[in-house]
Amino acid sequence: MLTQVQAACLLGVEARSVIIEVEVGRGLPGFELVGLPERGVRESRVRVQAALRAAGYELPHRSLLLNLAPGDLPKSGASFDLAIAVALLASSGCVDGDRAEGTLLLGELGLAGDLRGVRGVLPQLRMAQAEGLRRAVIPRANAAEAALVEDLEVLCADELLDVTEWLDGRMDLPSAQEAAPTPPEQARASVDLCELRGQEGARRALEVAAAGGHHLLLVGPPGSGKTMLARRLPTILPAPTRAEALEIAAIHSAAGLLDFGRPARITRPFRAPHHTASAAAMVGGGRPLRPGEVTLAHGGVLFLDELPEFRRDVIETLRTVMEQGEVVVARANARVRMPAAPQVVAAMNPCPCGHAGDPTHLCSCAPERVERYKSRISGPLLDRFDLHVAVPRVRADELRHTSPGERSELVLSRVLRAREAARARGPVGGLDALTKRADRGALLLLDRAVDSLGLSARGYVKALSVALTLSDLEGHDVIGTAEIAEAIQYRLLDRRSVAARGVQRPRKRREEMR
Repeated sequence: MLTQVQAACLLGVEARSVIIEVEVGRGLPGFELVGLPERGVRESRVRVQAALRAAGYELPHRSLLLNLAPGDLPKSGASFDLAIAVALLASSGCVDGDRAEGTLLLGELGLAGDLRGVRGVLPQLRMAQAEGLRRAVIPRANAAEAALVEDLEVLCADELLDVTEWLDGRMDLPSAQEAAPTPPEQARASVDLCELRGQEGARRALEVAAAGGHHLLLVGPPGSGKTMLARRLPTILPAPTRAEALEIAAIHSAAGLLDFGRPARITRPFRAPHHTASAAAMVGGGRPLRPGEVTLAHGGVLFLDELPEFRRDVIETLRTVMEQGEVVVARANARVRMPAAPQVVAAMNPCPCGHAGDPTHLCSCAPERVERYKSRISGPLLDRFDLHVAVPRVRADELRHTSPGERSELVLSRVLRAREAARARGPVGGLDALTKRADRGALLLLDRAVDSLGLSARGYVKALSVALTLSDLEGHDVIGTAEIAEAIQYRLLDRRSVAARGVQRPRKRREEMR
């Protein structure tokens, strides 16, 4: 008799359905596992046999063949243990397998038969919903994240014996909501914008970035507050919606970053990878394939400190991420798409020593060295940052005597109003739709800025997008010259590139003047 049990496996941040088939055949006693199991799955034979003995069961002395279908999908991890154990017991008649029909079984087994938590429970439960399964049985350790799932009966167990008795109808298992620990009270944010002294221009840019979801590049000397600004951006971002929170939690569950012992309290993530991170660490990879930093920061903030110090091939991967909001990792046996729509905030010094343009410190860098340093960031990547903002050094007397700035909650209220205005307005399409929302004087000013600064077509559109966000913050229906002028100020590196080579008129205009 062929017995089938429902399991699942992770591929990136998504789960795929896996059917465990067991055939008890004639021949010499054996335990064969097929279906592209990787080492962690192959080792489940040892764990399962020990757990069955601890629970008082013995495998039949027959030939046992287990197939993990589909056979072309690599399987990894220890989450198959429970499903394999139940499939073996049902095939040998030790438990009633009818109750396991339409039930997703997840969990790692200890040698004593205890059921341990596994990563990726949340995306696997979402897969069970999509597949139309009736229920799932998971370890109690995963109850907190499982409690986030609605419209699916999720039961929790502490050991294998609990599951077998539930299958035979001798006991009931608690639901995930019953087994999950009590959520803690909402903790106050550990950082706040009011802790910053000075930097009014940078604070304003941070508010604009939060209101419009714009990518931000901070340029300033060491110690000017670039990292402090970036770490306070999440405090002025709206709380994630339920759908966003579930997606964020599923990603972190697949990466094994959710704490088993605590309730899942979902906030927008803040990721700050070190500049020595590899391309695989940034976009995802490894064996088994896991999400990278751009996916772990999805729905939150990806902060890249010392941007020019990152390897060129690493930061160039951001170009697609910043435009498309997803990453595709191609492997020999799989092609995986993962969501990757973080708000990118980067910081850099104006030169290798960090003091170019600083009136209080002498820059020791030769011009060629400064140009080499800046050239580590390609023009196409630089173009994808909506705002380039100067963060000058704060004087000592400002640190002592400047009063604290606005608290994050006050800035957040303005950000929420601006986002509500954007939602009421509806999505704005391409360039034509943007220009229709600007008055004639604003467009003429932007045209002159493009001529003098040499903005690209992408820079032109981004300046209009930032100006639209500014009009939302000010409560205006039309983009005016004030919004365009402020948006142009946020193209700092475009201005500097022109200043370095000198502002030149187009050749046609110079000939007309002659």
